[in-house]
Amino acid sequence: MNTLEAIHQRRSVKHYDPAHRMTEGEITSLMEHAILSPTSFNMQNWRFVVVQDTEIRQQLREAAWNQAQVTDASITIVLCAYLNSHRNPERYWKDAPEEVRNMMAPMTTGFYEDNAQLQRDEAMRSCGIAGQTIMLTAKEMGYGSCPMIGFDPQKVAEIINLPEDHVISMMITVGKAADPARGRGGQLPLSEVVVSDQF
Repeated sequence: MNTLEAIHQRRSVKHYDPAHRMTEGEITSLMEHAILSPTSFNMQNWRFVVVQDTEIRQQLREAAWNQAQVTDASITIVLCAYLNSHRNPERYWKDAPEEVRNMMAPMTTGFYEDNAQLQRDEAMRSCGIAGQTIMLTAKEMGYGSCPMIGFDPQKVAEIINLPEDHVISMMITVGKAADPARGRGGQLPLSEVVVSDQF
């Protein structure tokens, strides 16, 4: 399957085969592709909590208004971001030429420090991009997925022991679809959503 096919065929799967489990190799491959997602200043601010533990997933299900997909899918991923990832940025440029590293590292810190709104905005952007990477990779691997915002973020934060300097963006379930996903509800025409040059 090529990328365009994956985009066309990806749908939000709500019903999974609860008996199916992804292999550790498949999960590793999925996450290896997720971390290739772009981030501003290469600061890789996403953090992925891959939940497989039965008890923890049951707690997440309860925090997600008892949506069965949380426990029936092979894995539930909580996409989080480290809000202070702009600090100590030299490690993001460790393989770059010295002149690039010396330029980019201080720029990274200066751009985000003392701007909590920008830190949070960047967290949501990064997680959104990574979330789409996860879902398209899952589709390529033959798995269904579903992005979720239908949960109590405070309860989920408590369940996963979220550090105070992190934020939750969304959850994504990944697994073997038990039923086909619904068809698309209807796309708006390009004429309504694409603007040439200016509004």
